Amino acid sequence: MIDFKNAEFLKLKPVDNSTFAATIQPMFINGEEIIASFKTIRDGVVFTTKRIFAINVQGLTGKKVDYTSLPYSKIQCFSVETAGVIDLDSELELWFSGLGKVKFEFVSRADVSEICRMISERVL
Repeated sequence: MIDFKNAEFLKLKPVDNSTFAATIQPMFINGEEIIASFKTIRDGVVFTTKRIFAINVQGLTGKKVDYTSLPYSKIQCFSVETAGVIDLDSELELWFSGLGKVKFEFVSRADVSEICRMISERVL
């Protein structure tokens, strides 16, 4: 599992939804679809209609991959920090029941307002 307590290595940039589709779609339930995808050099985060997948590529070869499923139904609250003039990154913090805080950092061009709206539609 991704070390969520030290998640500052995640500088997520928007990517095409097909980037992770082949690897995570076999885990989908009926009616689940990809909404948005983000990627670092090797790791990624995918927002679906039902949950968030945190994808952690491990080892030198990258053949071992950890998929963590974070259901929207377990989100208790969330916080978003938008990009500024000096600090160009945006941050999303989510508090999950039974897990604690999960933090994702996005590059400045990521639409964090859209991410907030998307989460709110599924949590509220």
